[in-house]
Order: sequence, then C-alpha cells, then structure tokens
Amino acid sequence: MNTPGLSQADQAWQDAQLALMALQVDPVRLGGIWLRAAHGPVRDNWLQLLKASSLKTFRVPGQVDDERLLGGMDLAATLQTGQVVHQPGLLAQAHGGVIVLPMAERLPSKVSAHIAQAQDKGQVHATHAHITSLAQFSVIALDESEEDEACAAQGLTERLGLWLDLRDVSMAQSSNTLEALGQSELQEAIGLLQQMQTSHEQVEALCQTALALGVDSLRPPLMALRLACVCAALEGRDAVEQSDLQLAARLVLGPRATRMPAQAQDEEQEPPPPEEPEEPPPEQEPESDPPEPPPEDEQEPEPPQEALEDVLLAAALASLPPKLLDRLLMGKASTKAAHGLGNSGQAKTSKLRGRPLTPRPGKPSAGARLHVLATLVNAAPKQRLRQNNPGSGRVAIRSDDFHVQRYAQQTPSCLIFALDASGSAAQHRLAEAKGAVELLLEQSYARRDSVCVIGFRLATAQVLLPPTRSLVRAKRALGGLPGGGGTPLASGIQAALLQAQMLHRAGSTPMLVILSDGRANVSLAGTGGRAQAREDAQTLAQHWRLTGYPSLWIDTAPQPEPQAQNLANLMGANYFPMPYVQAQRMASVVQDLSAQVRRA
Repeated sequence: MNTPGLSQADQAWQDAQLALMALQVDPVRLGGIWLRAAHGPVRDNWLQLLKASSLKTFRVPGQVDDERLLGGMDLAATLQTGQVVHQPGLLAQAHGGVIVLPMAERLPSKVSAHIAQAQDKGQVHATHAHITSLAQFSVIALDESEEDEACAAQGLTERLGLWLDLRDVSMAQSSNTLEALGQSELQEAIGLLQQMQTSHEQVEALCQTALALGVDSLRPPLMALRLACVCAALEGRDAVEQSDLQLAARLVLGPRATRMPAQAQDEEQEPPPPEEPEEPPPEQEPESDPPEPPPEDEQEPEPPQEALEDVLLAAALASLPPKLLDRLLMGKASTKAAHGLGNSGQAKTSKLRGRPLTPRPGKPSAGARLHVLATLVNAAPKQRLRQNNPGSGRVAIRSDDFHVQRYAQQTPSCLIFALDASGSAAQHRLAEAKGAVELLLEQSYARRDSVCVIGFRLATAQVLLPPTRSLVRAKRALGGLPGGGGTPLASGIQAALLQAQMLHRAGSTPMLVILSDGRANVSLAGTGGRAQAREDAQTLAQHWRLTGYPSLWIDTAPQPEPQAQNLANLMGANYFPMPYVQAQRMASVVQDLSAQVRRA
C-alpha cells in the first residue's frame, strides 16, 4: 500500500484510491475524507471511482435550508390531509452512506455545525416536529480553495479522518488506477475487521506520535488506529502490523501536525552525563600470546530495534503540512480579529440583498419582504383549528404566521500596507518589501479587494496610495517610494489608524500589515528623540488594539528586534521575524494570516 520510489504526486494519488477503499470498509468510524483539489479532470477521475464503488452517495448543496437538511414538514401533504406529514431530511436519508459537500470551503457555518452534530450523535432532529431519525454517515468534503483562501471549517475537517491533497497531481498520473475492490473482498475485509486485534503498545505509540506532532485532539489517534485496522483487513490479516500503523500515521497524523517533532525532542532532551576523569594509561606488559577468539555460541548482541513511536513519527514526517515552520513562527491568528478578510469581509444582516438566511417571524414592513413558503409552513398545521376544510384549496393565514426574508451581506475588505522607508531599513530589504507588496496587490486585485499603501520616513507618514482596486496605480505608487531618513513609526501607525477608521465607517473591513524593524527615532511631533518616539509609538499601538482590527507585524531587522516584538504585542498583532527578506515568502505569510482570519 506504500510503494517505495513513487513521486510525491504519484503517492498522493495512490493514497486517494486507498482512502476510498478504506471508506467502503468502514465509512462511519473513519469519519470521511477532506479532499483538496481544484475542479478539473483529476478530481473528476476520483469522483468516478467513488461513483463506481459500493458507497451510496447523497449530494448536499451549500445553500440547503434546515428543513431539507434535517427534515421537516411535507407542505403539500399537510395541506391535503390537514395533518402534519413528516418529510425526512438529507442527513437521515444518508444513513449508512456518504454525503458529498461540493465547494466545502464556502459551506455556511450553520450547515457545518448541523453536519458535525449529526456525526457526533448519530441522529438528527426534525425542525417542525419532535421526530428523531438515525443518521450515521460519512462525509466527503470537496475543497477547491487555494493557499491564500479560507479552506473548509475546522469543526468539520477535524471529524474527517483522511486528509488528501491532489492539487499537484497531473491528469496523466490520475489515469493510473488500482484494482477495484470486489464485493467478495469487501465482505471478507468487513468480517476480518470485526475480529481485528491490536495491542496496548500500538495504541500508545499512536498517541505518542500525535503528541510529538502537536495534535491535541483525541479523534485523530482513534481514527488512525481504525485506519490501521482497516488496512490490515484489506491485506487479509486479523492483526495490525507495523506497516499498517506507519500508513495510518502518514495519512491521519502527518497532515494535522502543528509543530515540528524536533521541538518536543529538544524539550525532553536530558543533560549529558558528567565526564569521568581520565585514568592514567596502564603500564606496558610484556608481549603475550594473542587472546583466543570467543566461541561461536557467544555471538555479539544484536542492536536494539527502533522504538515503534520513532518509526511512526518518521512515517508521519513524510506528510507534514507545507510551510509549517513559517506558520509556527507567525502563530495562530488572534481570536479577537475581525472576521472575513479578502473576498469575505465582515457579515451584516440585510433585508434586500446577500446570501439568504433562515427566515424569522415578523411583519413585512420597513423594507422587509414576506417569505411565502415559511409563512405557509407555519400556517399549515393550524388549519383545523381555524375551521378550514382540508382540500378546499384555501389556506387561512393570520398575522402570527408571517415570516420575513433575511440576507447576510459581506462587507468589502481593504489591506493597508505601512512600509518603513527610513534609513534603518536597508535598500535591499526595502526592495524585497516592495516586491512582496506587489505580489499581494495582484492577489488582492484578483479577489476584488481594495488596497492602501502608506510610507513613513523623514519626519512624517504619507498616504502613497488611497484605498483603490487599480493595480496599475498601485504599482506606480510603489515604484516611486524612496528610502532614507528617520523613522517616524508613530506617524505611520497614526496614518494607518485614520485610514482604518475611515474604511470602517464606509463599511469595509481593514487589515494592517506593517513592515518595519520597530526602531523609532522621530516623535509624533516630527522631532528627534528615541525615548519620546518610542513612547508615542507604544501609545498609538495600544489605540490600534482597542479597535480590534486584525494586523500583522513583519520584522525586517537582520535579527529579531525586541522593540518590534513589544509593539506587536501592544497592537495585538501577529509577529513574524524575517531576517532574510524574500518577497515570495513575505507574501505567503500575509496570505496565511488572511486565510486564518477568514476561517476565524
């Protein structure tokens, strides 16, 4: 199942086929598959394999309402009979099967919460009646997000055992398919799985591996153990072996890693034992006959075998998430940060436009629109009480039945770049910062975000580019950014704060990215003096923190600067040191922060 010599893309495609086989054997306990792949022939080939398997699938659209998802009232039958007729939802219909979530990265949080709750409890409750239905199913989340975009919700992906990434697989590589799992082989594997045996040492090894990788949930080790059992059953064995555990650690634990194992090893490393004093060399003795060779029975002891935890950890290292070191340096996004950056700003409720929400009781006045279907659903069970004959074709509606439309409208976003163009920033670092900003501007333009560029040097800060979506204008403004002079850091933060407040009043969601070493030497009044300049910068950093806007501080100093770290803490910003400034890496860090803020 783990063929040596395969490229990373070939191995990913083979793992995707193996995951599909494992899901046929035990769909419920494995949770499901989080498949990251762009819409194209590679994903289509995998979906064809899913269609040809023994799994029954149910497609759940992203804008499904609660009644269709959880079950509710059959309106037509209820009006015809005068009694409440229950209609099962998609989750109840998928009992024992698989639900497919297209564009899972855009799935509303409410729908994700309903699916996660149904997976945990194994049942769903209908919306309009006290009816509980069994709902034990698996989930396949199709995620089309890019690196700089928000992916599927964490509450949903945590419950899916297998994380697959096919974004680097070519169409030619996806044409190599494994032999399909026959019905007799499937039944044999299910029978072996029921009598599978595992040892305490194997369970402990998986838990130790998860701990070393920073996986703090108990679900992944349990899913890894279950996958190891399924792999052993597919191989025709009734006991789990080391190769099964290696595969499970690579597919389940590796992609979930949140820290490098070396960190845990350094923390647990014991101090070296004290050196023993050297003994004087012994006196030379007269030559004697060479010692007799040891008898054949007394062979040298074999070297101790490698611990199982180390073997599993080495297997998991092969599938660590990309750019893990950069994400560890930056840390997790602040929970107080504003939601929705990039193509999704802060959400606000609207009466006329946006994404439809669940209707609520209310009167159609002050611009609110009547939701006809929800009004009929609320009035249907009460027709007999209102002395309305069933089947008459008329529905008695009262004002208490009225429901109104609601929409969630996303506000636009704006990236504010504050660039330190003073003499303390070396020219080569300033050039790389300009290149990173241009890369980010291109990506922001593709998502239709607005951008704002502020440069501070000499004695003041200057808004080089007001909030705009014009990529050509933005590049022209960056091209004319000179360097040299003092560092009026307080003026730069103040200018960014004023722009953020203006954007917030206009309905946009601001985010600040500061590129500076934090060594301020010009006060807010434009005069020299490091003490006053530092005090002004700290005061304005605290003012920024009170706004709650997300921010990122990229330290461009050759070594991490304590002043920059202190100011980032005062601002509530993510701090990222970058001794060797690279435009592509800097842009990637801002993309990761943007994606984290959108997922928050």
